[in-house]
Amino acid sequence: MNQRTQLLAQQGNSRPAFLRSRLASLARPSVAFWAPIPLRLIVGYAFMEHGFAKLSRGPEAFAAILHTMSVPAPHLMAWLTILTELIGGLAVLLGAFVPLASVPMAAVLFVAMLTVHLPYGFSSIKLLSVMSGRAQFGPPGYELDLLYLSCLAALVLGGSGPIAIDHYLSKKWGPRS
Repeated sequence: MNQRTQLLAQQGNSRPAFLRSRLASLARPSVAFWAPIPLRLIVGYAFMEHGFAKLSRGPEAFAAILHTMSVPAPHLMAWLTILTELIGGLAVLLGAFVPLASVPMAAVLFVAMLTVHLPYGFSSIKLLSVMSGRAQFGPPGYELDLLYLSCLAALVLGGSGPIAIDHYLSKKWGPRS
């Protein structure tokens, strides 16, 4: 070992120590407490956006797609899916009853993953060509379904975080000590 290596070994390398201290500060409870907020915003908004898209095209159009896929009671399932996406998305966005809302949302994701996305593989990005300077993509795989399921699981297991109705209710009606 040369003299510099011995000195670094005795004092510790300042760069990894700096990185370790920065990473440790991100894992502090005060920072981790806020981590569910971006998950709620992204998942809640995305579900609502999908619900609004189906509603704006008309539930009949979505029911026709479900009928083509041999889904039983396609009109009922179309409305149940739209309502799950709208109401569940709003619940997640607000952090309200997230464990309860996550069950039908996860069911919608599993069905979409198994019936629509699975045949296209994992990746959600399939570049087919570039025409007139614009990328043309193929059908998405099940990657995003798994990401949404993971986010829902994280919110259920870790809680909705601050600025959430669930957080307010747990403080108001939580266990008294």
